[in-house]
Amino acid sequence: MKLFRILILSLMILLVIVLGVKADDGKPLVLVMNIDGPIAPAAQEYLVRSLKIAEQRNAELLILQLNTPGGSIDTMNDMLQSMRTSTVPIVVYVAPRGAMAGSAGTMITLAGHASAMAPETIIGAASPVGGQGEDLGATLKAKEMEALKATVRTLTERRGEQAIQLAEATIEKARAVSASEALQAGLVDFIAEDTQDLLIMLDGFTVQTVGGTLRLQTADALVESIPMTLIETLLQMLTNPNIVFVLLSIGVQAIFIELSSPGGWVAGFIGVCCLALAGYGMGVLPVNWFGLIFLLIAFVLFIVDIKAPTHGALTAAGIGSFIIGALVLFNSPGTPQFQKVSLPLVIVIAMITGVMFAVIIGFALRAQKTPVQTGHESMIGRIGITASNITLSGQVQMGGELWTADVVDGTPALKKGERVEVVAVLGVRLLVRKVVKE
Repeated sequence: MKLFRILILSLMILLVIVLGVKADDGKPLVLVMNIDGPIAPAAQEYLVRSLKIAEQRNAELLILQLNTPGGSIDTMNDMLQSMRTSTVPIVVYVAPRGAMAGSAGTMITLAGHASAMAPETIIGAASPVGGQGEDLGATLKAKEMEALKATVRTLTERRGEQAIQLAEATIEKARAVSASEALQAGLVDFIAEDTQDLLIMLDGFTVQTVGGTLRLQTADALVESIPMTLIETLLQMLTNPNIVFVLLSIGVQAIFIELSSPGGWVAGFIGVCCLALAGYGMGVLPVNWFGLIFLLIAFVLFIVDIKAPTHGALTAAGIGSFIIGALVLFNSPGTPQFQKVSLPLVIVIAMITGVMFAVIIGFALRAQKTPVQTGHESMIGRIGITASNITLSGQVQMGGELWTADVVDGTPALKKGERVEVVAVLGVRLLVRKVVKE
């Protein structure tokens, strides 16, 4: 019975430690998440998970450290809804130095219950663009702008008229401002050197959440980070166009290798996995599908050059098509710089691919010139020894086998043990001639 009580007490202590309302010694708990990259579905999942953890642990607040050039408007709207319905205060902190809250990041910063920026950071340039990075038509652009302007007016109405005007200018005129300019206009609440500096400024600050007005207590708070999970990190990486391009190149190449030499499974498996991952990235990034056609043409030319006697001409054409396709795929006019593929990477991948297929072509040509190693054709030119005296017909030992052999017209009679060369194969008989010593 005593052992049972000890066990129950231990479990209760463990439960208090794991689900403790406050940190050690009654200190408030502050959780920090970090979004560094485009606003994509992975960032939305990361935010929702972090909010759930903050609610379960009854955190004092959640700091969203942000550095983003922008991203999907749909994903941004989902994140805004999650933030504005959170019972845990969310402080958006644009950091570190040199970071930016561009485009959709501007809206996310304004959606925080409080917001701050590190020195030498910027915010703004929130004009909407199309899914391919292109300018929208006049009517659609007007609709998108009015919707976004209405959203920022809602998010900044507590900040005053100057903040509202600046927020609208970031959308209507693609204006971007520095941290000091944003603070002066009231667009953000603080300029903080780091997280600890921000916590000092937040202590005693009042915020308004769906649960009511809260006065933050961040003095001596215990700070814990919420890292991305492996899956979230992988999905966030797939919003990098350079990684998507490499996966697409490997995937298509592996599939063509599998189709040209069926029977294995490694190349096909690798190709399918790479294409599946690249497909997710292309579903998030602005893609010009005309570029994908050029990439497919390039790999078709590579494969055809292996089969056809063009000796590298089609491979050269394939390299050109590959480079054009890669540049068109993500680097269309109007696409934001962070969503473009690196030109040096395109050239390096194109050259590596071209060299690889050139080597394959070299092996194919060498194989064509290699003498046949099987069948009757492989016997021609081989050297054997006569097993008997031969005038017109007799036996020849060839590679450990006895063959019936006829001599070539004009060849003198052969004695047993003389060396002969196979001239032709006539069914199951060999046509031979004497090997002349040099």
